[in-house]
Amino acid sequence: MAGMSRVDTSYLARWWRNVDRVTLCCVGVLIGFGYVLMLAASPAVATRIGASRDMFILKQVVFLTLAGLIVTGTSLLSPRGVRRLAAVGFVLAVAATALTLVHGVEIKGARRWIALPMMSVQPSEFLKPCFAVVTAWLLTERRTRRLFPGMPIALGLFAAILLLLKSQPDIGMLSVITTVFLAQLFIDGLNLFFVGAGVGCMIAAFLGAYMVFPHVRSRVERFLHPNVGDHYQIDTALRAFGNGGLMGRGPGEGRVKDLLPDAHADFVFAVAGEEFGMLICLFIIGVFCLIVVRTLLKLLREDDPFVVVASTGLITGFGLQAFVNMGSTLHLIPTKGMTLPFISYGGSSAMSVALTIGMVLALTRHRVGESRIPRGRVAPIPAPGLRRATA
Repeated sequence: MAGMSRVDTSYLARWWRNVDRVTLCCVGVLIGFGYVLMLAASPAVATRIGASRDMFILKQVVFLTLAGLIVTGTSLLSPRGVRRLAAVGFVLAVAATALTLVHGVEIKGARRWIALPMMSVQPSEFLKPCFAVVTAWLLTERRTRRLFPGMPIALGLFAAILLLLKSQPDIGMLSVITTVFLAQLFIDGLNLFFVGAGVGCMIAAFLGAYMVFPHVRSRVERFLHPNVGDHYQIDTALRAFGNGGLMGRGPGEGRVKDLLPDAHADFVFAVAGEEFGMLICLFIIGVFCLIVVRTLLKLLREDDPFVVVASTGLITGFGLQAFVNMGSTLHLIPTKGMTLPFISYGGSSAMSVALTIGMVLALTRHRVGESRIPRGRVAPIPAPGLRRATA
């Protein structure tokens, strides 16, 4: 790649010159940490459940390799290609998520997975990136077709997702998708009153979930009242950070992986803290922040409404997922079983996050002399929170 000259006009050469190579490099760094931490955390977990010590490692090698290919392949697409991929993916993800309610595998009282040979798939993971792009298209299409009912359709799709995820139930995933949707509405120029009303509805929904779902109530009460309930996982994770200190105990020297059932997945950040120390944890946080902030700064110079709204939703979901995982591990928020992008074990998560970043790279790729939107001229997005005259 480095040897591609400016006179090389092949599609791959133009992609390499125009893609955000800093973000691409950051993704490679996260995938590298994913490999290293899986080598550190997964053998003890596999041994504890009576499986081969290498089972999780070999699977994650495949998952992360596929994730790298998905990031690269998706970033080659045009905005129209991203939109088409998201539309097809959204239909398939909704259908598969509905299927989990009938033929899904029940784990800890929730039906979120479909069993396949060698692995289980969580279809709702793919709803996040696909819904963000489809919503962006619906919201911005109104600018080229005045009578196009983009907002009602987007609200209808969101309502369908709400019902599906509530039925599983998966309140954490629903919270992320809701936040993404509200962020996109805000960036699209929805009046602040309605954005505030949406936030109010979200708070009311959280209160309802607290009252209706026992596992939600249990997690919130354990977070608010340290002396109530079982705090074994959080206490062990926090002790791991204390044991690691500034520089860590060294690769393979950690003990949290021998004690936590999800040390390779939800609590992999604690393994990083114990074995590699606070400096490496801060570096990982910095890599996530760099990806998010760099994408948002690129969008400040973007004049295509579809790219702005879609990329905002995609990067919001990515950053929020990372924050929820690390915040849960550090006991900054109630515990939630959500993976750390590219680092935690999980095929559905790795490929979903790869699809997210691949779409972001495709949409923000610099295109000289290319039209971002295939047809029509589009008015620029008004300042966030201001009502459009055509609303």
